[in-house]
Amino acid sequence: QVRLEESGGGLVQAGGSLRLSCTASGRTLSVYAMGWFRQAPGKEREHVATITWSGGTDSYSDSVKGRFTISRDMSKSTVYLEMNSLKPEDTAVYYCAAEAFEGTPGEIDYWGQGTQVTVSS
Repeated sequence: QVRLEESGGGLVQAGGSLRLSCTASGRTLSVYAMGWFRQAPGKEREHVATITWSGGTDSYSDSVKGRFTISRDMSKSTVYLEMNSLKPEDTAVYYCAAEAFEGTPGEIDYWGQGTQVTVSS
């Protein structure tokens, strides 16, 4: 099992910045990739960004590309999401997620509890 714990959410004005952190514990050697998803009220959960654990290959949704940056610190088993130029439409609960080597490729095996990000206009 892998446990994921997020931190760093909060309230920020439009145009501002926030950094989310997610620390993995447990069987971290089983993790292939980690990433962030978000879910706004009344909407489906959507992918935000992903990074492979060993190679550091990242990917982003079109809605955040150029504004958000995902990174990882392998020594701390932590992945970060630096969010800049935030917009009110970025308001959502942000979930950390992990894909395991032994899982189905492309499917999430572990989820964090979520952290609220609210962007005021």
